[in-house]
Amino acid sequence: MKRWSKLQKKLYQITDPDLKFQIHLTKYRMQSQRGSTDLPRYWITLHQEIIFDYPADFMNQNGLVQNLSGEETYYPYETDISEISDLIEAYLNTPKEILFSTHFEQDSWGLANILKAADRRIGKRRLLLLKKKTHNRAAQKIIQERLQL
Repeated sequence: MKRWSKLQKKLYQITDPDLKFQIHLTKYRMQSQRGSTDLPRYWITLHQEIIFDYPADFMNQNGLVQNLSGEETYYPYETDISEISDLIEAYLNTPKEILFSTHFEQDSWGLANILKAADRRIGKRRLLLLKKKTHNRAAQKIIQERLQL
């Protein structure tokens, strides 16, 4: 978890300080007669309301986790946790001059627009552009909050 705390700290350094925005990663231990496994979870809150929740937001009718690209995983034995962390790291390493126009190919969860909406380096003019082009409900909530600040 040490790596996550460093990544989380870097992310908080670029988020709008007036937002009540938090991002979390944790593992829940699941014990059964067959053994044990960890249930990883990523979630984002705005004013303590969960606006992004992996894997819950991505469960399909077959009980599999399906990302926005249509790929399915057998949670908890297969997860996208490492890929989500890699996406956040790629986002943080993108120069601010090209950040807004960058399309993150590896974003299969709609997370890049959420991060852009919370990023203090993205000004109000670009927030308005992002509001028009994204249908991501979590990003829309963050944009609305930032435009009211």
